[in-house]
Amino acid sequence: MKMKQTKRILRIIFIMASISSLYFVPWILVRAWIMPLPDTVQEQLNEGVDYGFDGMIVYVDEAGKPPEFYAAGWHDRKKKIPAYPQALFKIASITKLYIAVATTKLVKEGRLSLDKTLAEYFPELAGRIENSDKITLRMMVQHKSGIPNFVDHPDYWTKPPKNRQETLEYALDLPAVFEPGEDYGYSNTNYMLIEDLIDKTLGYPHQQYIKEKILIPLGLKHTFGSLNEVNMDDVMSGYYVGLETDFKYENTGLMLATAEDVGIFLRALNDGSVFNEGERDIYSSIYVYEHTGLLPGYQSIAKYHKDTDMVVIQFDNTTNFDGYDWNLAEIIYSRIVKILKNKNSI
Repeated sequence: MKMKQTKRILRIIFIMASISSLYFVPWILVRAWIMPLPDTVQEQLNEGVDYGFDGMIVYVDEAGKPPEFYAAGWHDRKKKIPAYPQALFKIASITKLYIAVATTKLVKEGRLSLDKTLAEYFPELAGRIENSDKITLRMMVQHKSGIPNFVDHPDYWTKPPKNRQETLEYALDLPAVFEPGEDYGYSNTNYMLIEDLIDKTLGYPHQQYIKEKILIPLGLKHTFGSLNEVNMDDVMSGYYVGLETDFKYENTGLMLATAEDVGIFLRALNDGSVFNEGERDIYSSIYVYEHTGLLPGYQSIAKYHKDTDMVVIQFDNTTNFDGYDWNLAEIIYSRIVKILKNKNSI
């Protein structure tokens, strides 16, 4: 009898805890999750705009079917230009996929070594990055270096760096986050250094190498290395909640692309067609096959769904680092994938 009473009490406590925990969950996320699933991707994007995103773009590539394009909200809310699927977008950390592929190709060419250390590649940083004599290029690509992430520096957001060197300074002369190879710690500093290494190795910008070795072979004519290469009217605006600033004019040095170009690249990455002989095995040993991106004003998700042989790219041009926009974007993305899978099951 006592055991039954104990179980009943524990069950009541669990239910009460579950109910009370909902108090701390933003209701906008609960609503987005529990709302009846729309019949179409377009309806889901329209709902996304209703939740506060200024503009959204989705590209879908299902094997054996023509690609599908969707957009909702504003391309530029100030000029009242509606969102359209062919807009250029700041893809933020999705750029790392291209850098990892470029690194792979240079390793296969024998121009880089995954086992060579940071101190060997950048002797001038040996005394400014802890464990630089133990950190290998492989660890940097895999985010296992322990190098501090420059965006975690307390002054990064209040005193934004004015150039590349100032950005790097926010990660120098700091203790390691962990011993090299002993843990995983996502760090933008890793890829900034890898970009610099590629530039140093080639003697010209890594963007040019990416264009020659990746973009041109794949026929990607709407992917660019920086804002300097594009017509600004083609770039989707990026907004931060509570600010009127359009962040599309901030030159972050990261890539811009259409959702379609990112989708074509992602399929080529996953089916191996972006690689030459022997490169795919190298890449598989060092990096991932999907990515997300986040910048002030810009959120992006690029994933390949193996079970349905489907690529789905989602761009959202509103962020709020102190809010729930990223969680909301992920919920919307998961619902879009479910809509597409439901459509295929009919």
